[in-house]
Parts: sequence; C-alpha cells; structure tokens
Amino acid sequence: MSVTVRIPAQLRTLTGGVGEIAVEGVTVGEALKALDAAHPGFAERLFDEEGRLRRFVNVFLADEDVRFLEGLDTPVEAGQTVSVVPAVAGG
Repeated sequence: MSVTVRIPAQLRTLTGGVGEIAVEGVTVGEALKALDAAHPGFAERLFDEEGRLRRFVNVFLADEDVRFLEGLDTPVEAGQTVSVVPAVAGG
C-alpha cells in the first residue's frame, strides 16, 4: 500500500530537501523501513539498537501517536500519512 511519510526539516538532507515521500508498506514499521531503503540514513536516526523507535522520535498516523496505537505494527491504509516528528525540549 502506498502511504505518504512526512519528513521534518531536520531530516530533509536525507531526501534532497523533499518534505513528503511516498512509500509502500502495510504497517508503520514497514513504511519507515521502506523510507530508509529509498533514502538511507533514516534507520539509525529513527530506531534504536533493538529496532524500537528512539525516545526522542515521535511518529503519528493520521494525527495519532503510534505509541498509543500498535507502535510500529500499526496497520496503515493506502493514502494515509505517517508523520515523523522529532521531540522538542526546552523552556
């Protein structure tokens, strides 16, 4: 299934400046792995050594944080948007 992954400005150097990439996948995890296959460098920025999302990376599917859904196993439907959002700290 083709889904769109929105790329934050901080990671657009990996995509040549492109902010949205269409990838294939039936889960959020598959879509993110397809993103890394098409634009190497995403995996080490998104996943830890065990293959889980890094703590400072938030991923949303249709405005829902995937951590509160099924994580990387969250199913995606054709046409949905996955957004990668780095955590912001400070005050």
